[in-house]
Amino acid sequence: MILHFIFVVKEEDLEKRKPEFEYVKQMGSFFKVWIKEKFGKDFEVQCDELITKPRRLFQKLDTHTLLQDHQQRGTQIFHFYLCHFKPLWTDCTCEGYQAENFGMVWWQPPKDNFDTLFLAEKNCTTVSHVLAHELLRISGHKKFREIVHDVWTKHFYDQLDFEQYGTNFEKTDGKPMFLTIDTSTLRTK
Repeated sequence: MILHFIFVVKEEDLEKRKPEFEYVKQMGSFFKVWIKEKFGKDFEVQCDELITKPRRLFQKLDTHTLLQDHQQRGTQIFHFYLCHFKPLWTDCTCEGYQAENFGMVWWQPPKDNFDTLFLAEKNCTTVSHVLAHELLRISGHKKFREIVHDVWTKHFYDQLDFEQYGTNFEKTDGKPMFLTIDTSTLRTK
């Protein structure tokens, strides 16, 4: 199984967002370990950039355009798009979208300089949310959306902590490099 993270970046932002792409590559390696540990699935993880050029108003990038890209790349591969825009439609509260072998999230750039904690809090958590949907779906879980949304709600309204991981991909109480949805109640069967 292949999980392919695709960092969607505007051509004019390519240089200034290079540090974020380096984080995406580290995050890809982290999620390979996380998925194996939490969901028992062994994915080959790939990362690359999709560089976009300016488009006309009615030719803006959207979920439909990315689904077409996904089909052209091969629907047997799980393509996960990290986008500079929000999905036009989603049934998730996390600014993400999930379909069979397809995921996308609004990837938010740090406001000032390169901020790993910001990337972990704003982006890595959202990626884990959408990944959890798809991994539970693959496992045959009937209510994969509801169970993930229940946990997500607890993160924001019941003070459930996100799981924290360091640079060695192990849980930490110190400053995290990666943050994920709490998986203690997510069961694949």
